[in-house]
Amino acid sequence: MHTFQPYPTELLELNPFTKIGKDWMLITAGTKEKANTMTASWGGFGVLWGKNVAFIFVRESRYTKEFIDANDTFSLTFFEGQHAALKYLGTVSGRAEDKIAGARFNINFSGSTPFIDEGNFVFICKKLSATPLTADQFIDPAIASSFYQDNDMHTMYVGEITQILAR
Repeated sequence: MHTFQPYPTELLELNPFTKIGKDWMLITAGTKEKANTMTASWGGFGVLWGKNVAFIFVRESRYTKEFIDANDTFSLTFFEGQHAALKYLGTVSGRAEDKIAGARFNINFSGSTPFIDEGNFVFICKKLSATPLTADQFIDPAIASSFYQDNDMHTMYVGEITQILAR
């Protein structure tokens, strides 16, 4: 396992448009007995309710959602490169196989929160809210017709960033 050190929030220089939208991240949740991860290219960071937060979007059909719902925390892992492995993790279900091992990745832990050891930057988040999206919430109806034709809606999770780790 790699050694990760706490990283001060005030030193953070991260472009969320590039790191999330272009480079992608892994959302990981679970326990020491069982965890799952998924690739994500939607989400963001900010300040909400007086806390530094991350917000993520997870479709109802995703296996990782079960782990997020069952636990108080989740992690966001960022990488340099590894796009092929992240693409694989985004297309294979953890219900069908051990996709983390299939990607040749390993799970590490910060306390009881799992994260992917091969990353170089990790956000540990404590769940603050979970808001299921519905088609009638969109002001622009093209969003529902473009992104939710199959009605596989997202839940938006807001998590307080409790720790940032760097390798």
